[in-house]
Amino acid sequence: MQPDLLTQIREGGILYILLLIAVTMHEFGHAFVADKLGDRLPRLDGRVTINPLAHIDMTGTVILPILTIALSIGAQFPLVFGWGKPVRVALDNPKTRAKVDVLSTAGGVGMNLASALFFAVLASIMAVAHLDDFVSFAVYGIFINCALFVINMIPIPPLDGSKFLKYAVGMSDSAYYNLARWGLFIFLAIILIPQTKFLLSLCIEFISGIFLHIVLILTELLN
Repeated sequence: MQPDLLTQIREGGILYILLLIAVTMHEFGHAFVADKLGDRLPRLDGRVTINPLAHIDMTGTVILPILTIALSIGAQFPLVFGWGKPVRVALDNPKTRAKVDVLSTAGGVGMNLASALFFAVLASIMAVAHLDDFVSFAVYGIFINCALFVINMIPIPPLDGSKFLKYAVGMSDSAYYNLARWGLFIFLAIILIPQTKFLLSLCIEFISGIFLHIVLILTELLN
């Protein structure tokens, strides 16, 4: 096997591990916040855990990520995207339904930002220790978590941003489910149309840049 191919396989494996971590933490964030707000269903479903096995969706966490990584490996930053098994919430209390739905939704994307911060701290520690390979690992972790954050904030079902849109504009459940029927097609259009794909990339670069700046600041402080 050629050395370049071995390197690509190694990088692909690292990217997949980082994506699995990001997806796991995202779903755990949903479950953790809902559980803290008194919704019993995530815990009954065994979702209040950082065990990846509890959050794996065969298509979104295994098949699609492996295919996208394999097809785009060698690019400046390979396409890495996936999702976990949706966290179910009961929302059985009419008085707190909206609050639990919004905050548990925010818990997922919030956890990706927290994970990006963790990788920023890790990158700075590894940089001070001159462990360049681990710095690259941590920087990829920043990019992947920022990518998941930005993509999930797109306001179309079933992405998290659609829940924020629903409550922001007072959308009815029937209107939301009608929109959800077209969600996949709208999402594919966004990532395939050059203009919207470029805008998405800019957002990911901007958010990632904030965390990379944190890496530089922490590295200077630790040196």
